Amino acid sequence: MFGLGTPELIVILAIAFLIFGGKKLPEIGAGLGKAISSFKKGIKDTEDLPGVKEMAEVKQKVDQVKNIGNSLK
Repeated sequence: MFGLGTPELIVILAIAFLIFGGKKLPEIGAGLGKAISSFKKGIKDTEDLPGVKEMAEVKQKVDQVKNIGNSLK
C-alpha cells in the first residue's frame, strides 16, 4: 500500500485522530467511502457509453496490424 508499513499507518491515524477528533473521524470515513463508490460507479458508467466498446475493438485491431507489420520486418 504505497510503501507504507503498519507503524507509518498507525502514526498517520494517530495524527488524524488528534486533528479531527473521535466524533469527526467516522463522518470522514463515511464520506470517503461514498466518494470511492461514486468514483467506481462513474468508471462503470463510462464503459456503457456508446462507442467505447467499438473503440476498444478498433484499438485491438490496430495493435494486431502493428504486430504483423513488426513481424514482417
